[in-house]
Amino acid sequence: MRVIICGAGRVGVGIAQRLAEEDANVTVIDQSASLIRSITERLDVRGVVGSGSYPDVLVEAGAREADMMIAVTHSDEVNIVACQIAHSVFKIPTKIARIRAKSYLQTRYADVFSRDNIPIDVIISPEREVAASVIQRLTTPAAFDVKSFADDKVWAVGLRLREDSPILATPLTQVRELFPDLKITVLGVNRRGSFFRAGPDDQLEENDEVFFTAAKDHVERAIAIMAEGYTQARRVVIVGGGNIGLDVARALEEQGKMKIRIIERDEKRAAFIAERLRKTIVLHGSGLDRNVLAEAGITEAEALVSLTDSDQANLLAGVIGKREGARRALILTNEPSYGTLAQSVGIDRFIDPRATTISTILQHVRRGRIKSVYSILDGQAELVDAIALETSSLVGTPLGRADIPGGIIVGAIVRGPDVILPTAETVVQAGDRVVLLAMRDAVRDVEKMFRVGISYF
Repeated sequence: MRVIICGAGRVGVGIAQRLAEEDANVTVIDQSASLIRSITERLDVRGVVGSGSYPDVLVEAGAREADMMIAVTHSDEVNIVACQIAHSVFKIPTKIARIRAKSYLQTRYADVFSRDNIPIDVIISPEREVAASVIQRLTTPAAFDVKSFADDKVWAVGLRLREDSPILATPLTQVRELFPDLKITVLGVNRRGSFFRAGPDDQLEENDEVFFTAAKDHVERAIAIMAEGYTQARRVVIVGGGNIGLDVARALEEQGKMKIRIIERDEKRAAFIAERLRKTIVLHGSGLDRNVLAEAGITEAEALVSLTDSDQANLLAGVIGKREGARRALILTNEPSYGTLAQSVGIDRFIDPRATTISTILQHVRRGRIKSVYSILDGQAELVDAIALETSSLVGTPLGRADIPGGIIVGAIVRGPDVILPTAETVVQAGDRVVLLAMRDAVRDVEKMFRVGISYF
């Protein structure tokens, strides 16, 4: 696959690294010579200095032979023009663009980005993706990672095992027999920084970080058995009234039964969001000011969520908020190193928008009938939701005898309205939605398992 990436920021570098590791032919375009020099020195990719919206720059990047354009510069307009030229001049089949401005994303203008107008195949909105992640983590506070698949029927959850969890020191193959109420499939385990695919004879240990799949309705019960219990938030303080903060507040208002406060330091922005929220109280001030936090009700808050555009401010707001009485703190961090730092100072959860955006892009890069992809632990593995076709090697043979590469484990099968937790005797049927975990080295095997064969046509 030949891919052109416009933009050598965090997202551009992240997706370039993932594709280069899979031997894709990648060219990165950016106007910063220093960024291009840095990425070409670290990764096996080509670099071109210039704007991705200029045809001659795209020619130099190999646009005539490219299969895909991924435009993730900091400018929506550059991303849009780059995709338009990629389509009109170079006939590049697939165009993906990151679009941040709300005006472009309004429902009334949905037809703007279509083959007859501006031919962008996939629009990525980081703010929407991150807001959805925040909501899921507030809904499932005991989990450090949550992702829904198969039209929200299956959830993949990451959590840390508590010291008295009853499933410790039990071979995974026996867990379902001993705990019939625990309807999950354990996929992978992160133990002291080393991640491995879960095998039937593996036994879990205290403080293991476990990833599992379950039907949505069984997740709450599974968490109660395996992890520390947390009361779902009823009082939430949000620091930062940007697009993400506004989207989170709106979503929480729709859920109801929550007291929400937003702290926004820009007076005009505070007035703007106050006009657009019905039940949320908006305070003008700094989320680092103890008096403002007290006014927001921090001592009674189950959760403080800091979503400003400053990693440092988010980190400090989380620390101060917990010190002033918040039960939990969730922060946004763009710099991966801040995630580790946040945990060391007592921050309960953090969300990396770069990782969220990369996961969304990957589902469109992956070949085969793949519906969704979610990258975990900085790309060590991927959670994949795919449709099994008649030509798939997974169909028609019991999983215990199927030719499944060692780096892959099937977590759940969705057949119509039913969620099936697989056993060795389970047979995948054509049309099933299959949710699985694939280690980094097995991603290509997943694509082969779900690719469209000639006989399909």
